[in-house]
Amino acid sequence: MGFQIAIDGPAGAGKSTAAKMAAARLGFIYVDTGAMYRAMGLYFLDSGVDTDSEEEINASLPGANVALTMQDGTQHVWLNGTDVSDRIRTEQAGMMASKTSRYPENRKKMTAMQQEIAAANNVIMDGRDIGTVVLPEAPLKIYLTASARTRAERRYRELITRGETADLEKIISDIEARDYADMHRATAPLRQAEDAVLLDTSDMTAEEAADRIVAMARDRMQK
Repeated sequence: MGFQIAIDGPAGAGKSTAAKMAAARLGFIYVDTGAMYRAMGLYFLDSGVDTDSEEEINASLPGANVALTMQDGTQHVWLNGTDVSDRIRTEQAGMMASKTSRYPENRKKMTAMQQEIAAANNVIMDGRDIGTVVLPEAPLKIYLTASARTRAERRYRELITRGETADLEKIISDIEARDYADMHRATAPLRQAEDAVLLDTSDMTAEEAADRIVAMARDRMQK
């Protein structure tokens, strides 16, 4: 059993960026569970599955295979043999992931894959239910968050930098809607585990957040 760091928090809080930095410094494997759910969201979308039908979702699950690989220090996400690393970062993929991740059988499939990875490696894993469901015995749990406006502004800058058009108020609305959906779903809702450390990154850079994670990890590993 490897050393496990479980990071939960809402969309756009900077979990993935900080976790990647911390994993590189600690020599851990980074597991982006959100990317896995986004890939599944694309699968349902591309397959024309009615995402309002749990029966159709469940029936389609055996046809999906999601894999993570590292290439030149960068994580790549594969859906049925196709690299979807860029496609999963669209707003559509994010909303589809939020919508379909509420289905128990979909979560069961993803959770089993994530637990297999964590059982064999030192990992930093981020998502919505890592500390509460996927890795409940992790020695270090962190709930990483930021205000909705801060998260929206970060996303806005990211889109503008890519040369895409963006509406800040629409992004704020989308983030708030996703937060509500993630926190109120019946299966594995987003919440802070009782023994998780709260880390608010509203006034932190990604490097500062990574510094905090690394410091906490090294402290726990010494105990």
